[in-house]
Amino acid sequence: MNAPATVELPVVVIGAGPIGLAAAAHLVEQGIEPLVLEAGTRAGAAVREWAHVRLFSTWGEVVDPAAEKLLAPTGWTHPDAATYPSGGDWAEQYLQPLADALGEKVRTGATVTGVSRSGRDRIVDADREGQPFVVHVAHADGREERLHARAVIDASGTWATPSPAGGSGLPALGERAAADRITYRVPDLSDPAVRARYAGKRTAVIGSGASAFTALAYLADLAKSGDGTRTQAVWVLRRGISGDTFGGGESDQLPARGALGLAAKAAVDDGHADAVTGFRTDAVERDDDGRLVLVAEDGRRLDPVDEVIALTGYRPDLSFLSEIRLNLDERLQAPVELAPLIDPNQHSCGTVYPHGHRELSHSEQGVYLVGMKSYGRAPTFLALTGYEQVRSVVAALTGDTDSADRVELTLPETGVCKGGGLLNTPEADQEQATGCCAPTPALIQLGAPGTDRTPASGGC
Repeated sequence: MNAPATVELPVVVIGAGPIGLAAAAHLVEQGIEPLVLEAGTRAGAAVREWAHVRLFSTWGEVVDPAAEKLLAPTGWTHPDAATYPSGGDWAEQYLQPLADALGEKVRTGATVTGVSRSGRDRIVDADREGQPFVVHVAHADGREERLHARAVIDASGTWATPSPAGGSGLPALGERAAADRITYRVPDLSDPAVRARYAGKRTAVIGSGASAFTALAYLADLAKSGDGTRTQAVWVLRRGISGDTFGGGESDQLPARGALGLAAKAAVDDGHADAVTGFRTDAVERDDDGRLVLVAEDGRRLDPVDEVIALTGYRPDLSFLSEIRLNLDERLQAPVELAPLIDPNQHSCGTVYPHGHRELSHSEQGVYLVGMKSYGRAPTFLALTGYEQVRSVVAALTGDTDSADRVELTLPETGVCKGGGLLNTPEADQEQATGCCAPTPALIQLGAPGTDRTPASGGC
C-alpha cells in the first residue's frame, strides 16, 4: 500500500501529559491536525500517580496559553492564578478538560512501539525525507495499528524508566531478586498499607536529589509519629556532603523548593537519618533473616535494612525510536545541540538558556523530543521550558522560522530542580514561590498524614 501524501497527514504526538497536550493545542491553533497517543487509560496518566502533591508553580504558570485558548469556548474557568494546584487538581481541572476539548485527537490505551520512515529502515538514504513517518501502535485491547504522520513530537517523558540503584548505571547484583523490598518512587505514607511497610523499619534511601530529600523528610515525619517509633533512615550518597548538598535553601528563588532541602537537612541533623557518603552500590544481598545488605564497589557493607528506596534519577526510553536517526549526546542522551545548555554539572533550573526547535532538531527532520524526554538524563527540566519548546517546534513545522527562532523564557534560579512543595504547609507560607521543576517525584508531608494519596512524579 502506498503511503499517503505527507502534507495530508497529522502530526503524531506521543504522550498526553502537560507538554504533549500543549503541543496538540499549538498544532490546532496553527491549523495542523494532531493525533495524541497516550499509553495510559486517561490523559495525564503520570501526573495522576502523584495526585496528592502540591506543585511549586502557581496555576498561572502551569496552563499553556494555546491550551487556554482552546479551552475557552468550552466554558472552562481558569483556576485562581495565584494558588498552587496539586497533581490531582492539575489533572482533573486542566489536563482532562484539555484532552476532552481535543476529543478524538487524543487516543488513550495506545502504546507506541516503533517509529520509522515508511519503507525505509535506519540505513536507507534514498528518498528518505520524502517519506512520511510510520508509527506502530499497540492498543490496550490487543490490536496493533500502523499510522502515518507528517512529523512526530515525542513528549512521553521519563517517568516510566527510573534509574537503578546500582552505582554503575546498571542494576546492582541481586537488585532484581530483591524487587519485593525496593521501590523507585517516593512512597505515599498517607496510604495505611504503605505506611505500615515502613513504620518501625530501617530503610536505605539512595540518591541525592529532591526525591531523596522528600523520602528522608517523610521518613523522619513517620519516625516522630506514634506508629513510627524506631523508624530509621540510612541516606546513601554516591558523593560526599558539601555546601550545595541540600540545594539552595533559603537563597532559592523558589522558597518551597528550598524548603525541601532544608527539611532533609533537618532529618539528618535531628538523628532520623544517618548519611553514608561515597557509597556506590555494587550488590544487594540478603542476610539470614531476609533483610537486605547493600555492598559498595569498594567492599563496604552496610548494616541490614528492611527496605530500600532507590531515587537515582530517570532516563529516556529510546527503544521505540531505534529506526530513527537521532543526534543524541553520548552522556545525557539529549539532543546534541541542547546538551551543553542543560548539563547538570554546569546549570541549575534558572541558568538553562532559552531554546527551541533548532536545539531540539535531529538529522531525521520532522522528529522532536520535547519536555522531560528532551533532557535525557539531566534532572533540571522546567515545565515552563516545555511549553516554550512546543510553541517553537510547532511554529517551525508551519514554516514560520521567525516565530520559531524567537524563544524567550525567564526562569527562577538556584537550588534543587525537582519536586513539589510541602504537602501540608499552608499556602500562605509559600506565597512567594513561583516556577516549577520536574521530573522527579517529591513529597514532603510534615505533621500528621493527610488524606491525599499516591507518590509524585515528573511534571510541574
